[in-house]
Amino acid sequence: MVKKFVVAIICCIAYNTYAQDGTVSPYSFFGIGELRSATTVENQMMGGIGLYADSIHINLRNPAAYGNLKLTTYTVGVSHREVRLKDFTTEEKTSVTNLDYLAIGLPLGKGFGLGFGILPLSSTGYNIVAETVDQNQDSVTTVFGGEGGINRVYLSLGYQLAKNLTIGATTNLNFGTLENRVIQSVQNVQFGTSDRRESRVNGLDFNFAANYTPTIKDKYTLFTSVRINTQANLTSENSQRIGSFNITNGQDIEVIDIDLDAQNLRNTELKIPTTTTLGLGFGEDRKWFLGGEYSFQALSSFTNAFISIDNLEYQDASTMAFGGYYIPEYGSFTSYLKRITYRAGVRYEKTGMVLNNKEVNNFGITFGLGLPLGGNFSNLNIGFELGRRGTTAADLVEESYLKVNLGLSLNDKWFQKRKIN
Repeated sequence: MVKKFVVAIICCIAYNTYAQDGTVSPYSFFGIGELRSATTVENQMMGGIGLYADSIHINLRNPAAYGNLKLTTYTVGVSHREVRLKDFTTEEKTSVTNLDYLAIGLPLGKGFGLGFGILPLSSTGYNIVAETVDQNQDSVTTVFGGEGGINRVYLSLGYQLAKNLTIGATTNLNFGTLENRVIQSVQNVQFGTSDRRESRVNGLDFNFAANYTPTIKDKYTLFTSVRINTQANLTSENSQRIGSFNITNGQDIEVIDIDLDAQNLRNTELKIPTTTTLGLGFGEDRKWFLGGEYSFQALSSFTNAFISIDNLEYQDASTMAFGGYYIPEYGSFTSYLKRITYRAGVRYEKTGMVLNNKEVNNFGITFGLGLPLGGNFSNLNIGFELGRRGTTAADLVEESYLKVNLGLSLNDKWFQKRKIN
């Protein structure tokens, strides 16, 4: 029954992963769009840390965690985000709902575990209107718009190399389309101009991980983790179309396809620098856990030759995250509330983007619940995140958001011999 249910989910919603605009952020205009959270609800609610691994949950950030799996696990996550966009003079509210991930993890025996799934790497979705005055004192309206995103299909393998030591590797296949447009019109002028650019992106990257979790005093566990997400070498096949249109009816007057081959911009490279993450935690099995991670990335080397922006530069990025969980009584037969997993965390991210000489940073507080389902190890995970990104200084936009996450983790037994008495 569980397997049929998951197959139904795949058939109904996998297609939507490719079609959705997963963000409403004006900052998704830059780079390859807004990077999405590549982790399950369980880990998101602990500040997004990925060093914790157990035997019944999938960890999308940490391939070494598959070496701990004891049951076949299906997981799917969705989210809804309410966003308030605010600059120095105006304020606007909007929202977006997404499918965040769909994945399966399989224990293969002898310390091996396998995982595969699909999730978004980045999303583009913005609509910005700018009003200026030209030299003739006429009002000029410029509309910046974008949509699309990059999706990721991954395959992970984890292995328990020795007691308390697991290693793992992930291959990520990234693909998608990014669309950006600029439409401009001038007061009392019948015609407007448009510049539409499209990039078809694909490429690979790899994620390597090692977890060492020794037991201390037969009761506690020390969690240590090292992860390296290698440089993503993405190829972008580009096209650009400029033209003019009638403002009254919106019909095109003249459209020209730019010869990008002559500018060596038909095919360009997008190199997303390597990210290294170090994690340290401590806890008591099935009772409590507290940990932290630090990630750093040499993003200052990133460039996008096809879309250059004068007021943007990149510097090295980093993230600090802390989180944990608490279970009052894991095996309680008398109280359901005591079997609930309570999670919370906090994170601070320096995105590496510098606009108008102002850093764009992100801060979030997370918390949530893991609700047991029936008498097995399956669970429903509910999470919330309150955060803020950007600033109203330097003519930028401040985003305040409330994100609600819903994740389903289902367990089953595969590849086990049946015994008949």
